[in-house]
Amino acid sequence: MDKNILLDLVSKKMPFGKYKDRLICDVPEHYLIWFKRNGFPKGKLGMWLETMYEIRVNGLEYLLDPLKKS
Repeated sequence: MDKNILLDLVSKKMPFGKYKDRLICDVPEHYLIWFKRNGFPKGKLGMWLETMYEIRVNGLEYLLDPLKKS
């Protein structure tokens, strides 16, 4: 796992939708599941959302905690 991707999850914001301007790491799980079912966006945003989905479903949120504080 590239640490820069994790840093992006705690610093980049959703650019659209109901959760616009919310950090990717703070997007609710049900929204990530919706993207999993319907398709993630292309590009970096899709990769970030898919990575966040995998972190959530595997209970790995603790990996982001030290990065949120820095």
